[in-house]
Amino acid sequence: MPAPKNHLKAALAAKTPQYGLWLNLASAYSAEALAGAGYDWLLIDGEHGPNAIPDMLAQAQTIGTRCNVVVRPPVGEVRMIKQILDLGVQTILVPMIETAEHAAQMVAAMHYPPKGTRGVGAAVARASDFGRITDYLTTANAETCLILQLESRAGLAALPAILEMEGVDGVFIGPSDLAADMGFPGNTAAPEVQSAIDTALRAIIASGKSAGILTFDPAAAARYRDMGVTFIGIGGDIAILVKGAAALVQKVRES
Repeated sequence: MPAPKNHLKAALAAKTPQYGLWLNLASAYSAEALAGAGYDWLLIDGEHGPNAIPDMLAQAQTIGTRCNVVVRPPVGEVRMIKQILDLGVQTILVPMIETAEHAAQMVAAMHYPPKGTRGVGAAVARASDFGRITDYLTTANAETCLILQLESRAGLAALPAILEMEGVDGVFIGPSDLAADMGFPGNTAAPEVQSAIDTALRAIIASGKSAGILTFDPAAAARYRDMGVTFIGIGGDIAILVKGAAALVQKVRES
């Protein structure tokens, strides 16, 4: 029996746009509710949400197979990649990539030897159904999906080398940190920032890899899709909760 099919990886390879939502509430209960909302993927955020490994596991379990699970660790460290993969998560978005060397280290961490450096512990891992997926070690590499997040001028400088790497499925541009690094904190709409984002996205698309972006603006999401961006984050659980709650009470008070 082989490793489970990574449907998100296949869809991105086929250039089919995939829309997702950020999960920062660190709640398996809300993750389960959102799993049936119609998104292609849900991203469990360990960088800017209080999601440790046990929280990631609980949310991955409640989401199940109703949509694709993506995890963003707090940092790009080999030990975290190993733990997340062993949870059964096949797609990882690694933040703050700034060098080709770091990118290569993440590629290696996603794969078992001899292709990579992933530690072999599948017999006790949820990823292999605790050893019941007998061909897991020989089939897992083909189903892991690595998306690298570039969000600084240093990261953009490393983009050409990263795009030449086998094992990088996609490259995601982080608008907020990039804007701050470029001297426009809180202003992702600055023309200089938008120009840098568009230039990077076009290079990623031209390379054949999947391009990714996060925007809470539906019109911008449509524009990126029309450019050829296929991994598109269109919102977050906290924003939906806070804005929806505020809009409701305001509407009632004004009626």
